[in-house]
Amino acid sequence: MDLPQLINDYGYAAVGIGAFLEGETVLILAAVSAHLGYLKLPMVVAVAAIGAFAGDSAYFFAGRRYGPRLMQRFPALARAVPRVDRFVGRWHALAVILLRFTYGLRIAGPIVLGAGRMKTAVFLAANAAGAMLWAILLGAIGYGFGHAATRLLGDVARLEHIAIGVVIVVIVAVTVAHFVTKRRLERRDTTPGR
Repeated sequence: MDLPQLINDYGYAAVGIGAFLEGETVLILAAVSAHLGYLKLPMVVAVAAIGAFAGDSAYFFAGRRYGPRLMQRFPALARAVPRVDRFVGRWHALAVILLRFTYGLRIAGPIVLGAGRMKTAVFLAANAAGAMLWAILLGAIGYGFGHAATRLLGDVARLEHIAIGVVIVVIVAVTVAHFVTKRRLERRDTTPGR
């Protein structure tokens, strides 16, 4: 089975599952695929928004039900509490939307919010708005990247594997660089004597 067929067969499912988890990379790649004609951009954005809403809602309700146990079991989650609390204290319901765009708090944030005092209705409304905004913005970025690749490479239909490979490499490189930088900062912050 070739790459275009795989995208046609499993693209929307991958977007939904990816968005349920974190999904930035999958959404951007799906939007590039939409530019190449393998998927439909409105459907990519809709599936991503639904998956993101469902994922963050699930994390929120997990926090609501199992918050204290999750904090004890996952110390990294407990360490995120002060950051999320500062966010919520400053931005209130807007914090739910902003957390979606904050690397490293996408899953921890809703869990901590669920364990806290945020009202369920406030969370769900802000989560729906955030999921739609996130899907539209990242979908547009991916679609724009596909457009730029087409202009740079000419007939992308013949070079689709290269174009998608370049997108994957760039996204993975940026993600790894961000992860490494974050780890270095965390180690620096936890070093005794600082």
